[in-house]
Amino acid sequence: MNGIAFTLRALHHGERHLAGQLTAVAERHRTEHEVHHVAQDLAVWSRAHAAHLAEAARAHGLDLAASPGAPAAGVLSSLRERTAEAVARRPEPGLLLLRDLRGLHLSAAENSLYWEMLAQAAQATRDEELLSVVSTCHPQTLRQMRWTNTLIKNLAPQVLTSL
Repeated sequence: MNGIAFTLRALHHGERHLAGQLTAVAERHRTEHEVHHVAQDLAVWSRAHAAHLAEAARAHGLDLAASPGAPAAGVLSSLRERTAEAVARRPEPGLLLLRDLRGLHLSAAENSLYWEMLAQAAQATRDEELLSVVSTCHPQTLRQMRWTNTLIKNLAPQVLTSL
């Protein structure tokens, strides 16, 4: 496997992982409406990034297409809702949210570095298709990072000084 294929595979995995993390954070912090709704929207972006990467990977001899996991339904979904409500009543939800935002930020930052590497490789090899995918997706990854960073900056002072 060459370096571009390796990076495509790693980034595809990273985007799918970030989508799962965003979905889990949205469910865990269901009572924090901004977090819940924005995280869901950002998860859609990461799933779209994974789809774009899978399509671009075919030109590099990779089959990254996989069926995305279906959202949990029924009992599991209802358990998540009850857990989110219970966590919201405890004094530690702010710490949990900060931990979750940190994890999201680090995952998005790792993906951003892979996007940068792919952009450089696409430019070096004059791969216009890959460069187009990077140009479409990387700005959204940077936006994911800005969102988590902004929330951490806003929440950290009040959460950390209220303990």
